[in-house]
Amino acid sequence: MRASNSFASCGSVTAEVGQVGGRRVIFNADDFGLDLAVNEAVESAHRDGVLTTASLMVAAPAAEDAIARAQKLPQLGVGLHLTLVDGAPLLPPEQVPDLIDGQGRFAADLWRRGLRYFFLPRVRKQLAAEIHAQFVAFAATGLALDHANAHKHLHLHPTVLTLMLDVGAEFGLRAVRLPWEPLQAARCGGAKGLAPALWSFFLYPWLARMRRQLDRRQVMHNDLLYGLDATGHMDETRLLRMLHCLPATGIAEIYFHPATTQTFALHTLMPEYEQHVEWTALMSPRVKDYLRNQDIVKGTFGDFAVR
Repeated sequence: MRASNSFASCGSVTAEVGQVGGRRVIFNADDFGLDLAVNEAVESAHRDGVLTTASLMVAAPAAEDAIARAQKLPQLGVGLHLTLVDGAPLLPPEQVPDLIDGQGRFAADLWRRGLRYFFLPRVRKQLAAEIHAQFVAFAATGLALDHANAHKHLHLHPTVLTLMLDVGAEFGLRAVRLPWEPLQAARCGGAKGLAPALWSFFLYPWLARMRRQLDRRQVMHNDLLYGLDATGHMDETRLLRMLHCLPATGIAEIYFHPATTQTFALHTLMPEYEQHVEWTALMSPRVKDYLRNQDIVKGTFGDFAVR
């Protein structure tokens, strides 16, 4: 369930508004609920900026505040930001011993954990239980489930994705982020060097498998993602360049990590991120003017769902 994707040239892009579907963009904020400064940025960027969706970390320190704000923002598409790294589980430690470290937080050794997810049934059982608990917690908020994705894009792992889709089906999951940023899209945002090309080559088989699985299950997804290479540094200039390079048709998701200020907690977790700069980009009058002048439609996954 996705739109066709004919990627336009970064050098000279002409909007083809008359085409079926046109250019559609989802502006998403990850880590909703992580910190009060994040929640403040999400609310203001939705009310006064271009933000259309936010992905909620249901077990994060400021999740209760995020839920209260979201309940007052009926047009904000809220999804589940499934957290299996850089956080603590919802379930008691004794129920997920193979998912956590000595401090009771999700273990950070993703390569080793990924192998265990794949090969060890007892670990998969614990993983399924934690994923189910997070979907249950989201459902308890009373918010409509616009989409789901995973922190650090961990749903690229085939086991995590399968469990997310299996469990999510019980809760009406209809849309999932496809974390595919084509090399040309990364270059449009200012990416340089070999790293983007190497990541594009390395991730291609995983992304192709993911796309097939989502399409087979008729789960909606974006056609491409902007911001992967520029994570934490999505300023106004980059955002405008990315909008200039949008394909003539299809659904693009552009994701951010906004905050009104970099608090101590945010600095500890993401010391290199420029959250305030990303919030400013979402609030930019120049960005709003560009969307209007180019007839680019912004919305949620639910807004663009094939009905």
